[in-house]
Amino acid sequence: MQRLDLLLVEQGLAESRTQAQKMLDGGRVSLFKNGQWQPVDKPGLKLPSDSQLQVTATEEDRYVSRGAFKLLAALQVAQLDVKGLTALDVGQSTGGFTDALLQAGVSRVVGLDVGQNQLHPRLKDDARVVALEKVNARHLESEHFSSQGLPLVYDLIVMDVSFISQTLILPQLPALLASSGWLISLVKPQFEVGKEKIGKGGIVRDPALYAEVEQRIREQVTGLGLEVIHWIDSPITGGDGNREFLMVAQNR
Repeated sequence: MQRLDLLLVEQGLAESRTQAQKMLDGGRVSLFKNGQWQPVDKPGLKLPSDSQLQVTATEEDRYVSRGAFKLLAALQVAQLDVKGLTALDVGQSTGGFTDALLQAGVSRVVGLDVGQNQLHPRLKDDARVVALEKVNARHLESEHFSSQGLPLVYDLIVMDVSFISQTLILPQLPALLASSGWLISLVKPQFEVGKEKIGKGGIVRDPALYAEVEQRIREQVTGLGLEVIHWIDSPITGGDGNREFLMVAQNR
């Protein structure tokens, strides 16, 4: 006998126990019993290992993380067709942005991350994806790319970083962006306002700070020679519940 949440993982219906529990909480799991499919939702339910289970698919299952939907919102607002473009993904992590770009038709994605072994296996095995690990984007240089025979200029740069102000990374990006190229960045105010302005649970305490963050980043990006075209609310809050924004800028 096996726990239902673990059985979902063993049968390949969920990638992790956490994902399995989310599926159960969402009422998406059914068990074939007594000749019919019956909904089950208790993670600790003990079942034979050969039990027949099925999971109702959702739109979210298309991507390796929910971050994909944040980027898709920006692409939609900007009416940006990315088919055939080369892209740089700064803060690649699991690869939500990378996955969204590939499914939207990008021809190649080079990803950077200060960590390692975070990229989803499906993306790691994709020939269109190159992952540069243990790279601090704050100190990004052309040698990081030239040493591996990678492009030095990209049609599109996307960014999703945490635990660092993106104002420390933005100055390195224009040199890597093609003329008329696009920059789409997920702005997380909790990493921009300073620790003293963060409340319990890591939440930004004063909503007025959102406007300050926007003004500061807009001014910096403009000073770097880019034009901010859109600044929108992310359709999904951060994992900690913080409000997030997406900036769409173009190289001029």
